[in-house]
Amino acid sequence: MAKRYTITAALPYTNGPIHIGHLAGVYVPADIFARYLRLKGNDVAFMCGSDEHGVPITIKAKKEGVSPQNIVDKYHGIIKQSFEEFGISFDNYSRTSAKMHHDTASEFFKTLYDNNEFVEEVSQQLYDAEANQFLADRFVTGTCPKCGYEEAYGDQCESCGSSLNATDLINPKSAITGNVPTLKKTKHWFLPLNKYEEFLRNWILVGHKKDWKPNVYGQVKSWIDDGLRPRAVTRDLDWGIPVPVEGGEGKVLYVWFDAPIGYISATKEWAAREGKNWEDYWKDKDTTLVHFIGKDNIVFHCIIFPAMLKAEGSFILPENVPANEFLNLEGNKLSTSKNWAVWLPDYLKDFPNQQDVLRYTLTANAPETKDNDFTWKDFQARNNNELVAIFGNFINRVVVLTHKYYNGVVPNPSNYSQIDLDTLAELKAYPAVIASSIERYRFREASQELMNLARLGNKYLAEEEPWKTIKTDEARTKTVMYVALQIAAALAVLSEPFLPFTSNKLKSILNESGNSWDDISNEKELLPTNHVIGKGELLFSKIEDAAIQEQLDKLEAQKRTNEMADKTVEPQKDIITFDDFTKLDLRVGTIIEAEKMPKTKKLLVLKVDTGIDVRIIVSGIAESFSPEEVIGKRVTVLVNLAPRKLRGVESEGMILMTENETGNLVFVNPDKGDQIANGIRIS
Repeated sequence: MAKRYTITAALPYTNGPIHIGHLAGVYVPADIFARYLRLKGNDVAFMCGSDEHGVPITIKAKKEGVSPQNIVDKYHGIIKQSFEEFGISFDNYSRTSAKMHHDTASEFFKTLYDNNEFVEEVSQQLYDAEANQFLADRFVTGTCPKCGYEEAYGDQCESCGSSLNATDLINPKSAITGNVPTLKKTKHWFLPLNKYEEFLRNWILVGHKKDWKPNVYGQVKSWIDDGLRPRAVTRDLDWGIPVPVEGGEGKVLYVWFDAPIGYISATKEWAAREGKNWEDYWKDKDTTLVHFIGKDNIVFHCIIFPAMLKAEGSFILPENVPANEFLNLEGNKLSTSKNWAVWLPDYLKDFPNQQDVLRYTLTANAPETKDNDFTWKDFQARNNNELVAIFGNFINRVVVLTHKYYNGVVPNPSNYSQIDLDTLAELKAYPAVIASSIERYRFREASQELMNLARLGNKYLAEEEPWKTIKTDEARTKTVMYVALQIAAALAVLSEPFLPFTSNKLKSILNESGNSWDDISNEKELLPTNHVIGKGELLFSKIEDAAIQEQLDKLEAQKRTNEMADKTVEPQKDIITFDDFTKLDLRVGTIIEAEKMPKTKKLLVLKVDTGIDVRIIVSGIAESFSPEEVIGKRVTVLVNLAPRKLRGVESEGMILMTENETGNLVFVNPDKGDQIANGIRIS
């Protein structure tokens, strides 16, 4: 029986393009789910849009010297186009700068305000006097009070995922000027989450204990058990939706109050366009609401937004919030600021018409229960060893043999053997198996079941060998090819949620598009006798080592750039006069003997020929060099340094050393040869 679903995918910030972490965490699983539900004949509203408010956008605008509107217009266009090219099948992709959204969010706030659901408080907030601005959210950084991470933001710690208030931070610092902020009084409206603690406990911790993912349930339980507190829903900013009540001048709605309402306003836009009633998708108890998010958004979608909906009183609540963990890249955390990412627009340019390869790789390696790692070698292996060698190979063999033996006409089967009956029975079981995985939000598992169906087809052909029986038993060959073509037709349907471009291409090759998901499990012929299929073409192409190496080289270059950016250079010391400098007597010398100082880790006792004498110098280089390594080294020696006893040994000078880019000690050598004699002064 058909059902109605509202599916939302987290609104991406319009301060940069989409990368593979966003795709793996939110958009690919949400799209698989939406496509599957449509194939099952359900009424689906799949909603998303650009989140165009919030501090990250204003920070980006300041850096680029443009207005926030310039930033959101630029990236909204990039993100929307990338999603379309990648095949994310939103029913509506909106934006929070749209009038519909401003009106909807303002109305929502006023409803709660009129119902006395807010608490108005004057509190101390962090303030940057130089910038003449309150420091909301990402305008302030500091140490997380929960995990000690030193680069936490004023709204959230990206290390432990905790949601924070700016005043919670230890050692806060303004992201605008770098100054230490002061506290200044300001008035804001708060949603008293503590009022909804019992409701949330019963709804989630009791009602969804068994069907919500452990990472979601665990984080929500931790929050509720810690005790909920009022949360500000307004901010002292000039970019966002103005607070629509008296006294709200100079303030805007908090982005995490404003943004999830974007799902509702996007639905309103779509419903108006399609002639539907938007309230059916948000207020009808028979509608199932599902939020797809990353784990950093759990608290907002499982505590704050449900509390808002409950306070308003007329909306349904989410049936599930299947949040994924994070995806790393080549062993390191994805980072927008450090450009450590695979950006979707770049992928679409570098791998044209290969959207499904990335979709499949991200699904097969989805971070559903723990953080996972994307590597370009795995991407290549998934394509070459699975999509090409298993899925593509089976389809190519079936299509080529059908044209070779029967001019592309589906043959009439004769008597079925037991292996034929077993294979057809196994085929009919796959829709339910894959559906079960999808409906439990196990998309990685579902994608592998799809590949198992292709494996079934390859195994069947390999065992029945129609290329041999065509010479000895024509009737048997017709039956084998007929069964193989039914598997191919099933793959065309069942692959659509995971590999939509491949599914369309395969349907075109098979000259068939009328089969449904449920047809596979029933007795219907998917490709009937005498049906004519089209000419074959490769579904997937092998990805060569050179293409992968190009991507690895890009990352290596970015890694070097990041290392240079992270490198801290010691500040210049106090100014000295020329007379101060001339007091230093630097000479060329050679180390002629060396031994480890007993009972120390760092000290070597060196005998150095300075050209003017041979002297003992104690140097703290034993952790970087063995005694044998330094004998014969040409060195620069400060010879007129006052003698100093170290562990009972008098040291008469200092060897000049420095650190290389990796932090290892190296000698400051006068040259690489013997052209300069010991004792020559360095001026």
